[in-house]
Amino acid sequence: MSDPLRGLLDTLDLTDTGARTSEDIFTGPSQWMPHGRVFGGQVLAQSLVAAQRTIAEGRHPHSMHGYFLRPGSIDLPITFSVDRIHDGRSFSTRRTQAYQNGQPILSMIASFQDEDGGLDHQIDMPADLADPETLPTAADVLEGIEHPVARGWANGRPFDMRYVTTPIYLAVQGGSVPHQAVWLKAIGPMPDDPDLHRAALVYASDFSIQESVLRAHGLPWATPGLKVASLDHAMWLHRFGRVDEWMLYVQESPTAQGGRGLAQGRIYSRTGVLLATVAQEITIRVPS
Repeated sequence: MSDPLRGLLDTLDLTDTGARTSEDIFTGPSQWMPHGRVFGGQVLAQSLVAAQRTIAEGRHPHSMHGYFLRPGSIDLPITFSVDRIHDGRSFSTRRTQAYQNGQPILSMIASFQDEDGGLDHQIDMPADLADPETLPTAADVLEGIEHPVARGWANGRPFDMRYVTTPIYLAVQGGSVPHQAVWLKAIGPMPDDPDLHRAALVYASDFSIQESVLRAHGLPWATPGLKVASLDHAMWLHRFGRVDEWMLYVQESPTAQGGRGLAQGRIYSRTGVLLATVAQEITIRVPS
């Protein structure tokens, strides 16, 4: 927790084992998490890094679709196997499987594309929102709460996250609505490698995306007996942006049913450039 950003960078610096049968093999560590489970955004980002290591220079990720299969342990290394499914004239496709104890914990397919021109439009960023500098940090909101999860949220994340309304850590304020907006950026300067920024954006995309489902039903994270787990995660990377500059993460939940909830999000640069679109389905259990 002493240097979460350094921890993120070390986690994304995978080791090439040199082993290859029909697949490329990499290994990587996990960041500390207060609940002892691997953060989903971490294994997604690492899987993308592993796939990117097998791609020709100049070809970058534009979409990824991952399924969370099992919870991972922060105490064990993760092995990543990359299947070079296809390399075409403009696009490449890779499948990455993440393993612990010989069992897959995540399966992801990602697509990569050469830089290319073409049609260009986007949905505009919401206007008239509070600037991030005027909003409280997680440390401000959770000051004085000594629970390990609260301490992890307050000081253990490599991203500064500031809610345009209020967070739902302890209570849901402002009505039960299926949407929210969060400013976020890395807590310090990042290296200039664009693909490292893309991987870090994937990492950050798993923060708070589920909360639009919870907020819709007035459920804070502190609800006794609440159980939430991510089932899958899809992301489309539209344009490049630096993650050590402020970004706006606009999130909404169009539906929840059958013990599952769907959340969608759009990530903008501070200047209003649409960087990425995210979708995630979660399983949610609320005690009766």
